Amino acid sequence: MPEELAEKKCVPCEGGVPKLTPEEVRGHLTSLPHWRVSDDNLWLERKFDLKNFAAALGLLNRIGELAEAEQHHPDLHLTGYRHLSVRITTHAIGGLSENDVILAAKIDRLPQ
Repeated sequence: MPEELAEKKCVPCEGGVPKLTPEEVRGHLTSLPHWRVSDDNLWLERKFDLKNFAAALGLLNRIGELAEAEQHHPDLHLTGYRHLSVRITTHAIGGLSENDVILAAKIDRLPQ
């Protein structure tokens, strides 16, 4: 299933799309074991502990390039020089959509 998700493209969302239910999100997380969902089911998060600053910055930039290509932009937080946190949500609907799990699957494919 992660391969299927990673092969999809994010589609522009201007609202009007239903949020994923907690059950739907849990179903997707079985294929995305490195991700966790917030208690309120509004965002997905994955944390990376990289070797050093250069590795963390490299992954951050690869995620940024992917996000631009998909036109779906996560929140990226680089702290402690090598700790990267990625949060994904669909702002237009105030919660999670299929775009979020697609982007998570694509991020999982990036080299670290």
